[in-house]
Amino acid sequence: MENVRILCFLACFIIFSCKQGVTPKPVEEEMPKEESTSQLKAKLTNEGYQIFDFVDEETKDTILMQQYFMAFLKTGPNRNQSKSELDSLQILHLTHLKRMYDEGYADISGPFGDDGEIRGITIYNVPTLKMADSLANLDPMVKAERLEIEVHPWWAAKGYPLR
Repeated sequence: MENVRILCFLACFIIFSCKQGVTPKPVEEEMPKEESTSQLKAKLTNEGYQIFDFVDEETKDTILMQQYFMAFLKTGPNRNQSKSELDSLQILHLTHLKRMYDEGYADISGPFGDDGEIRGITIYNVPTLKMADSLANLDPMVKAERLEIEVHPWWAAKGYPLR
């Protein structure tokens, strides 16, 4: 039964993590005017993000680094919910994560595949640790103390995809 619940969780999470209903645009509409690196850096700095840049010696491109916040969702002290309470919390948890993604606060989120103390992560794309911590603590699983949050600053190159 536990395996079925885990598979259902993963399936729901994958569904909520993928943007749905996106209609392909004609090619000419897909090509927005690109901001220069300096314009993007100025915009992000004005919005309160921590940014630095460097020149890639091989390509001579300017790489813009941004500080994100990685929230670790850890096993909380209250793991005694009934099955119906847990099912309800799970739906509310996934709804919260989908909202964070849809509103642009979170870039990626997902559970770990083992049964360890750290249950999953969410990477927040917000200007401050305080904001990331506040958003992460709005999660119904955290409010119910089934999960606890631990947030750390994390740097990544702006605009580079996961591979």
